[in-house]
Amino acid sequence: MNISIPSNHAHVSLLDKPANSITYASILESCKCPNLGKQVHAHSIKTGFRGHEFVETKLLQMYGRYGCLEDASLIFDKMPRRNLYSYTAILSLYVDLGFYRKAFSRFQELLCEDICLKFFVVPVVLKICSGFAAVELGRQLHGIVTKHQFDSNIYVGNSLIDMYGKCGSLDDAKKVFKMMPERDCVSWNSVVTACAANGLVLEALECLERMSSLDNETPNLVSWSAVIGGFAQNGYDEEAIGMLFRMQAEGLEPNAQTLSCVLPACARLQKLSLGKEFHGYISRNGFMSNPFVVNGLVDVYRKCGDMLSAFKIFSKFSIKNEVSCNTIIVGYCENGNVSEARELFDQMEHLGVQRGIISWNSMISGYVDNSLYDEAFSMFRDLLMRDSIEPTSFTFGSVLIACADMNSLRKGKEIHALAIALGLQSDTFVGGALVEMYCRCQDLVAAQMAFDEVIERDTATWNCLISGYAHCHQIENIENLLGKMKEDGFEPNVYTWNGIIAGHVENEHHDRAMQLFSEMLSLDLTPDIYTVGIILSACSSLATMERGKQVHAYAIRCGYDSDVHIGAALVDMYAKCGSLKHARLACKRISNPDLVSQNAMLTAYAMHGHGKEGIAHFRRILASGFRPDHISFLSALSACVHAGSIKTGSEFFELMAYYNVKPSLKHYTCMVDLLSRAGELGEAYEFIKKIPVAPDSVTWGALLGGCVSHGNLELGQIAADKLIELEPNNAGNYVMLANLYAYAGRWSDLARTRQKMKDRRMHKSPGCSWIEDRDEIHKFRASDRSHDRSEEIYTIIDSLTPNLKTQFNNCSVNTTC
Repeated sequence: MNISIPSNHAHVSLLDKPANSITYASILESCKCPNLGKQVHAHSIKTGFRGHEFVETKLLQMYGRYGCLEDASLIFDKMPRRNLYSYTAILSLYVDLGFYRKAFSRFQELLCEDICLKFFVVPVVLKICSGFAAVELGRQLHGIVTKHQFDSNIYVGNSLIDMYGKCGSLDDAKKVFKMMPERDCVSWNSVVTACAANGLVLEALECLERMSSLDNETPNLVSWSAVIGGFAQNGYDEEAIGMLFRMQAEGLEPNAQTLSCVLPACARLQKLSLGKEFHGYISRNGFMSNPFVVNGLVDVYRKCGDMLSAFKIFSKFSIKNEVSCNTIIVGYCENGNVSEARELFDQMEHLGVQRGIISWNSMISGYVDNSLYDEAFSMFRDLLMRDSIEPTSFTFGSVLIACADMNSLRKGKEIHALAIALGLQSDTFVGGALVEMYCRCQDLVAAQMAFDEVIERDTATWNCLISGYAHCHQIENIENLLGKMKEDGFEPNVYTWNGIIAGHVENEHHDRAMQLFSEMLSLDLTPDIYTVGIILSACSSLATMERGKQVHAYAIRCGYDSDVHIGAALVDMYAKCGSLKHARLACKRISNPDLVSQNAMLTAYAMHGHGKEGIAHFRRILASGFRPDHISFLSALSACVHAGSIKTGSEFFELMAYYNVKPSLKHYTCMVDLLSRAGELGEAYEFIKKIPVAPDSVTWGALLGGCVSHGNLELGQIAADKLIELEPNNAGNYVMLANLYAYAGRWSDLARTRQKMKDRRMHKSPGCSWIEDRDEIHKFRASDRSHDRSEEIYTIIDSLTPNLKTQFNNCSVNTTC
């Protein structure tokens, strides 16, 4: 039998010369594949080397290199004599495969054997502690190391640092590092990695910078990769990318591991241009064969919304497994391409990929996130029909969100019953979702019962309940719930306060929401970006610019003002508070504007009557590549109304079909208002006749307003009759009709209309105005004496009135002259 070693090695024939243990050892050490190793193993048995300690140890090491656990275990179990090398080989194999309990059991056998320990077995055994994250076991092994005087060995010291770092005991790792009589680059890398892994990234960077000054060691690729990975894993994404560029400036190029660390940071920052640079580097340097790098690159394109590029890389380079398929499915769902996600989901089994529960959860969650609730429930039913897969707590979480969004208490109860049947109603995640669903469906009794069912409540579960009470306008119970939460061992956090403040804003308790925001600051709780968004909504509703500016200042200090959501909220707040100038400035600060923020600015222009600026802004939106939605077109048409531009308004209205935006009644009403104000009353009336839905009071009011302005009694009468039919008790409609009669000189009809108002005891709603002074809003109505200082106010008015009349008369005389 000839056994040959392929590739670069010369062919070796065991029949050319008598076989001995040295020959077998040489072949096994240079063996490049397990099949060849098995041939050598068979040959050794035939030539009488079964049970040979040296040869079988070499066979054990060979099988260990290729992860052949069954073959290695068989040899080890049948070995008549075992030595430290054979134990080290089997321990290494168990550790590499993650069988830490078996490895520890074998190590205990080793301690009972009459075998003298040597330093090289220690790094393998310490990996068992790392695998268990068992620092106490590690300390016991450290004691054995000290007893055998191995602690002065540099390899053992490095392994101890690594073990303590992975077990989360950074102080112990530092002590070992300081006590080492000799250190090398690996020692420094171990402590840098330990610091980074435990979240102390700045300390890791400090260690990297001290390597050359203290021990004259130059940081290598491993050192830099550890720091870069530490920054990325702890959310310092900009810093991670900056460190990569700094490493390159030092003359080191990233490897696959470094790129795998930095690509998620690029994805989270959604820097598409940088991602494309990485893509180019990866392609040029041959890393497209590395699955971790490819998956990271796919994730960059996914999170940047470029699903075309993501799918191309997936199709050409990705290993087709459940993880890579799910990445694409989630990406499609996040970007609104749910049909493409479903297509890939359906193709998975044709690609040889088993669809597990994570794939099902991804699709169900994708449907829910895109408000396709019927499809989500249909897929959930399909999942229940499968015997091999059971829904998890995350599955129930998604479908319960769908029930809450649909405000469907009946479906929610059905899902609750299924959760009970599967024993998941007491699960923390499912219980929290049930509480939220019942609260949003206004059933607090059921929400409380679902909450009481949860065995291991956490802060998030309490937050769901407290937020639900706030949402359901049960404000008076919140203080009591907060007390119970503390009794349960949980402290209210920023999310607790966000839920309470949001509930007050939803129920229009805006002043109280502002007070709660101030209380939150006084408790040393740092409001987050969501708190700022909620409180800006309250400022908008109160039209209180001074307090809005204070919140804006806080947002600037925290770096939130450039966020697209906060930026849009600031634009809306300033617009509603009457400052278009500040709205423009807030809009310019947004780093990555989206359609929502663009719509906020467009609405601000329309709200303030800046028609031409609004039209110009809408054209910029189109030029920037945004797809306008129904809000964009409504604000654009409103801008055309203020600009008096029928031509542009008609152009924008016709453009809606191009962007697949179906006009609503509000869009039709804008066109009626545009035509009516321009005096095209006949065309406006014909336009109303063609509206596919029934016109409402606002539509007819727009036509009547135009008729009053342009004195068209005939159409005005028609519009007024429709208005009074729709809103018989609205005094404003009669006032507009009376104005039309007065304009046309129809005094008898005017008198009759006023008499109707008198007979029905109708009064025009008085005008309302307000001013903000020293963080306080003062509201006034016509002939209003409800203000605390009304006597003082009217005294001032009485003293000013004669002066105003004198000034008016003087102006009249000067004008006449």
